[in-house]
Amino acid sequence: MTRGLFVIRRSVVAIFLCFVVQVAWGDLKIEITEGISGAVPVAIVPFGTGGGTEPSEDVAAVIAADLARSGRFAPIDRNDMIQMPTSGQGIRFGDWRILETEAILVGKVLREASGYVIQFQLYDVYRGAQLLSYRISSAENDLRRAAHQVSDMVYEALTGERGAFATRIAYVSATGKGEQQRFRVVVADADGENPIVIANSRDPLMSPAWSPDGRQLAYVSFENERSEIYIQTLATGERQLAGSWPGVNGAPAFSPDGRRLALTLSRGTGNLDIFVLNLVSGRLTQVTWHAAIDTEPEWAPDGRRLYFTSDRGGGPQVYEIELGSDKAARRTFEGNYNARPRISRDGKSLATVFEDRGNYRVALLELDSGNLQVLTNGQLDESPSFAPNGSMIIYASEAGGRGILAAVSADGRYRQRLTATEGDIREPAWSPFL
Repeated sequence: MTRGLFVIRRSVVAIFLCFVVQVAWGDLKIEITEGISGAVPVAIVPFGTGGGTEPSEDVAAVIAADLARSGRFAPIDRNDMIQMPTSGQGIRFGDWRILETEAILVGKVLREASGYVIQFQLYDVYRGAQLLSYRISSAENDLRRAAHQVSDMVYEALTGERGAFATRIAYVSATGKGEQQRFRVVVADADGENPIVIANSRDPLMSPAWSPDGRQLAYVSFENERSEIYIQTLATGERQLAGSWPGVNGAPAFSPDGRRLALTLSRGTGNLDIFVLNLVSGRLTQVTWHAAIDTEPEWAPDGRRLYFTSDRGGGPQVYEIELGSDKAARRTFEGNYNARPRISRDGKSLATVFEDRGNYRVALLELDSGNLQVLTNGQLDESPSFAPNGSMIIYASEAGGRGILAAVSADGRYRQRLTATEGDIREPAWSPFL
């Protein structure tokens, strides 16, 4: 693993690259390593069923796990539930108040000819008031995704913030050694389930980046004995070559409108600068012209500015530049190393890889105040990526000599770890809202 992507990896070994759509990969195992005291107790009652056959997923269990992973809720264990109603009429609110439950979700999963219907109701226990009532249709093989959508609705009703459980993550997996080594770009649900390998290679795959509509991924591959940038459509597996200039082609990032791609290129000069590729016209525009290393571009939400890593001040720090300008402003001042900037969706916070007493950790910079908070406690934490609602940051780390993924809440109070059944996993990217 590298420190951010400040050191660009190269390979001169021939690569066999194949793209496999809808091929499953090993699930990620989630372990909560630090919870939030005072998480809100909620009851996610097992859903009733109807239609003659048992559903393929335990919808209530998926919802409870989603809410628990947010760190903000503490679902009651089913063994502690004093009743299991499947509709609002069956709820005895006084009993649930004894358990200090603040909200209760009840519902049913009904079998229909075209798949399933999930009907559910959410109640405020202390007021006995209904907060939400809805029906969601689901195809036969899509019940888990529908359950995540219910989680999103429940989360928003209870917090006022949009949920991100129905989103996805992309990451790079590396398994084996020597001639048996394989690199894969994997896309999975936000909880690590339903993983699909979209790219499979003998040589490194790097830097997956989502398009703003969540339909495509850009990434770096070492096909043809050099780094190249590809864009792949997830639904079809179709890919197109987006960048193959002489030298380094790296760190792709889609603009907020999806029409441009920010890149790190050397173009055979040996010096890394930031460029923007217009995906419609094919026009390539150079953004930085400095003799220093400029890399890891990240778009501001307005699409008119870029954040990037540069050592122009003597060490890696985060800078900001307006497109069309020749002057970049330094944005990080605390510490000797800040790299791999990633911006929150509201544009208020910037996640960076920060050197903390010899360790590389994820820190959060408030852009207005300049306050910087170190969120993680690993020795080599890198590649931060915000959830689209800004509540969590996923990043790469190490445990037991293996690369793993981890996530931390934006306030640093809640942490979880995601480990694969085999190999190393790294370079996560959280999708936009789908």
